[in-house]
Amino acid sequence: MIAPYAASAPDPGLEALAGMRPSGGAPPRLPAGTLMILRCLAMASQTVLVLFVGLGLGYPIDYFGCFSLIAASALVNLAFAFSMTIGRTGWAWGAGGQLAFDILQLAGLLYFTGGVVNPFCLLIVVPVTVAGATLPRTSALALAALAVVCVSALAAIALPLPHPPGAPMAFDPLYRLACLVAIVGGVGFSSAYANWVSSVSARMTLALHVTETVLAREQRLSALGGLAAAAAHELGTPLATITVIAKELAREAPDGALRSDAWLLVEQAQRCRDILRRLSETPETTDAVHERMSLLQLLREVLASYTAGGPVRAEALVTGPPGMTAPDLWRRPEVLYALTTIVENAFDFAKAEILISARFDADSVTVQVQDDGPGFSAEVMARLGEPYVTSRPGGEGSRTGHVGLGLGFFIAKTLLERTGARVTFRNGRGGGALVIMRWPRKLIEALEPAGERLELNLQISA
Repeated sequence: MIAPYAASAPDPGLEALAGMRPSGGAPPRLPAGTLMILRCLAMASQTVLVLFVGLGLGYPIDYFGCFSLIAASALVNLAFAFSMTIGRTGWAWGAGGQLAFDILQLAGLLYFTGGVVNPFCLLIVVPVTVAGATLPRTSALALAALAVVCVSALAAIALPLPHPPGAPMAFDPLYRLACLVAIVGGVGFSSAYANWVSSVSARMTLALHVTETVLAREQRLSALGGLAAAAAHELGTPLATITVIAKELAREAPDGALRSDAWLLVEQAQRCRDILRRLSETPETTDAVHERMSLLQLLREVLASYTAGGPVRAEALVTGPPGMTAPDLWRRPEVLYALTTIVENAFDFAKAEILISARFDADSVTVQVQDDGPGFSAEVMARLGEPYVTSRPGGEGSRTGHVGLGLGFFIAKTLLERTGARVTFRNGRGGGALVIMRWPRKLIEALEPAGERLELNLQISA
């Protein structure tokens, strides 16, 4: 099996969810009003700093230019707040436009206070970082480019840094260049890092949502199976009564349409009984009577679709200490789904054989799925278990035909870990991929008799 062991899932519903996958991970939208609050904090800080430098330290500073820019920020905030109040969302600036204004406003303040040699020039990274974390990648790159242009202009043209009157204040051109390089580097790194982190977070959120959807679907199917079994049990008696009465009517009715209808009623009642009998005899669609299963039954059910011949031989094996009885398990849809997903991936990438084995002792139950394929490749080994990890280009060439979304193994691992399993994966000594799932025995074993659980279920239903 090749590296992207999580490439596909046995549920066709995952293919329908493929359209939900973000191509680059869409960052979360910035809540309305957040930029307004940040701008208020910025205006307060800028006002305090200008007054401290001019009045507190006594350095000459262009009050008119600085406070004009701070007033412009206040007007932008008022306009934004007003538009939110009256609901004119079409007139309000978008988040990108507001952040662009913040960059230009800060660049204007820096122009009046020394340019790139001003220590507070580093603050131009803040709106760029916010853009990287909350805006699409193209918008974030555009704002980062705007910040770089502004900083480059400040390195060439800016008023002197405020300093004591009469004291010489000169900066070497090399120092200005170093400040420019440092700030440009900070802008680039902050923007890229914030955008990458937000994209990863968005992708993880989507993958977890898909996992919840799959689990809910499996639980619904399990509940429907139990309902079908209960219906088969409850409807058996009235159908038997209908059959007996219909036969009596058919025997006593005179020849003609009435007798034909009576025998048709008998046939249809018998057909209903046959359908209900098949429902009650299907283990995966029954209630608590069939929910209890042995380890070997679990493995065989997972391999049921892969043991009818074909290019890959599938084998199940259960081992344990001599004299110790293998534990019985409750049928859990999440465990069955996860194991089926892993076995399906093995089936796609195995050369000739799949082995699913279970080992048990007094403390734990371990299930291993191993194939004789090429195994996990080194470049994705460290990322296995994360969403969207796949090198499978599509499902056309696979045995199962599933498209590789990179969600299968992530979903399987998440579901298994929720049941208390510890999931590890590596390449086998003789080649091929090996996935190991280990549960504490007390978490997975069905301890109470099935009859007690059936009685409990009937009480709850009543």
